[in-house]
Amino acid sequence: MDEGGQSRKARAENGEPAVRARRRLPLRRIVFLAAAVIGLYIVWPSLVNVLSQAPQLRAISWVWFVVMGLLEAASFACYWGMMRLTLAEPRWFVVATTQMAGNAFSRIVPGGAASGGSAQYQMLVTAGASPARTLTGLTATGLFSTGVLFALPVLSVPAILYGVPVQHNLARAAEFGAFLFVLILAAGAILLLTKRPLELVGHVVQTVLNRLRRHHQPRTDVPERLLEERDLIRSVLGDKWWQALGFAAGNWLFDFLALLAALAATGTKPPHVSLVLLAYVVAALLGMVPLTPGGLGFVEVGLVTTLGLAGIATRDATVATLAYRLVAFWLPMPVGLLAFAAFRRRFGSSTKGRPSSLASGA
Repeated sequence: MDEGGQSRKARAENGEPAVRARRRLPLRRIVFLAAAVIGLYIVWPSLVNVLSQAPQLRAISWVWFVVMGLLEAASFACYWGMMRLTLAEPRWFVVATTQMAGNAFSRIVPGGAASGGSAQYQMLVTAGASPARTLTGLTATGLFSTGVLFALPVLSVPAILYGVPVQHNLARAAEFGAFLFVLILAAGAILLLTKRPLELVGHVVQTVLNRLRRHHQPRTDVPERLLEERDLIRSVLGDKWWQALGFAAGNWLFDFLALLAALAATGTKPPHVSLVLLAYVVAALLGMVPLTPGGLGFVEVGLVTTLGLAGIATRDATVATLAYRLVAFWLPMPVGLLAFAAFRRRFGSSTKGRPSSLASGA
């Protein structure tokens, strides 16, 4: 055996990983990268068309960008408030920096939601959080936030019938947001404290899924799974569920108001705010598709298309989408990197306590 082979054998006997193993790219990451390439290839022509309107952003007053920035800051603050409750972590610095860093990482890496969650978990454990509580807390946060998102279009039905227009000063939009906030609190209380309504929701979802998947084995466990996830949230939050519900609602509603501000900034003809909400929910769901980081391309094209269906001119929809994504998607990335640097400066780095399932990332 040559000297190099002896060296590799010695490292293996001492428990050191082989160079080849260290250089091996995880299969999951290869799959996500391939999916990102395919996804960008599909939406690239439409995305280029949207991005070509970027010079039109100069026509928007800087005041509107400040308004959108403040609304997005309020949205993030609500998410941090929800995390403080689900994680039982009182330190705002820890919650804010870990969430911002994980959020930035998820928007850089294809399939980054898993990688961003893994990075956030590791940072929280490094800061001294309980690994078990961190896992359940992050899971409860995701379930709570996603549940509120799915409830938005349903709860906006009264506003759709009423027809609330987007005024240039956003006053009516703010009224609509307050009305929707109250509805979310009421509906959330019913679903969290009672059993029958959630079972009915589960049966409806199960019926729809089975009709869409006629050639597959019928699902029979959807109501039970919804109840299990609801019970997880209740066990994590205890009697603070109403505070977390308010934060979850504020997280989405402030972000939605940022989109409305972008539309108002273009001076577009006021559409019904409830129809814009439906377009917003579709875009948010597209952002969860793990084909590209943060739904890049899919969100832009989808939002322009759905805003057009809501009655907004293509040019105004495009410019508003670019302004909104600039503040909501691109700006948090450098802020997240600064948050990561601030966290490293205070706590250093450590992989202690990270489970293998999260350590592998995406």
